[in-house]
Amino acid sequence: MDELLIIANAQAGSAQDERLQAALDVLRRPGKPEVVRCASPDDVDDALDRAQGRRIVVAGGDGSMHLIVKRLWERGPDTLAATELGLVPLGTGNDLAIGLELPEDPAEAAQVCLDGTVTALDLIDTDRGEIVVNASHAGLGAAAAERSQDLKPSLGPAAYPLGALVAGVREAAWQLRVTLDGEVVHDGSTLMVGIANAPSIGGGTQLIPRALPDDGELDLIVVSAVGPAARLAFGAALRNAAHLDRDDVLHARGHEVGISGDAVVHDLDGELYDEWPSATYRVVPAAWRLLTPVG
Repeated sequence: MDELLIIANAQAGSAQDERLQAALDVLRRPGKPEVVRCASPDDVDDALDRAQGRRIVVAGGDGSMHLIVKRLWERGPDTLAATELGLVPLGTGNDLAIGLELPEDPAEAAQVCLDGTVTALDLIDTDRGEIVVNASHAGLGAAAAERSQDLKPSLGPAAYPLGALVAGVREAAWQLRVTLDGEVVHDGSTLMVGIANAPSIGGGTQLIPRALPDDGELDLIVVSAVGPAARLAFGAALRNAAHLDRDDVLHARGHEVGISGDAVVHDLDGELYDEWPSATYRVVPAAWRLLTPVG
């Protein structure tokens, strides 16, 4: 096969280095891939400049894949569509990998990068100059992610539910108006809004279990469980992936979502953005390609 370009995080710790080495042992069998450790977005741009049509293996988490897909998208939709990407999940949550059923073991994931199936996946674009490969959420979910940032180095994925607990106690509701394909589907008190390309956030929490990253649609969830008892019940249902059956949870599919009203923090693929008074998300079907397990 053609030579690989492997992009890894230069700031990974020793445990991640061991996992990366396990992946490299597999990826080096067919040839001599180039390994680039990136410490900044500029480093990523420099690496992409040298890609020259090679398959790119991302050794990292959702944030790493988000950045690389974004940079390729900014070079033009044709550039992104022409690039074959692989993923060795080395992040904290690895929700995209979970949704695509990629192996957790780095050596097994590396093997998928060599001989997996090239799958066309949808991209979610925004009017904020950002993209989403896995999922975005605003409100309680983003507040929980914000709380969990300081806990991630010591607790890993366990930081996410702790952050949700703190956010559930402290945060108030937001007044938001949500549209789907131009139609108002919610207008009022809101606990959270989620826009998903794949099922999970926060290290495996099934926000929208039915979401598919290659169906040409985005999935929308709007939660209006704003009272203390309703929040508690929603949290319990969310843990059991039974929340979509609740009366205070709206789930729908479409092609474009608009959110406006109170300024609220948005979490895109695990990356937090400042409070936005409005945002529009639209799906771009089959915009990028990723190696996924055969069958």
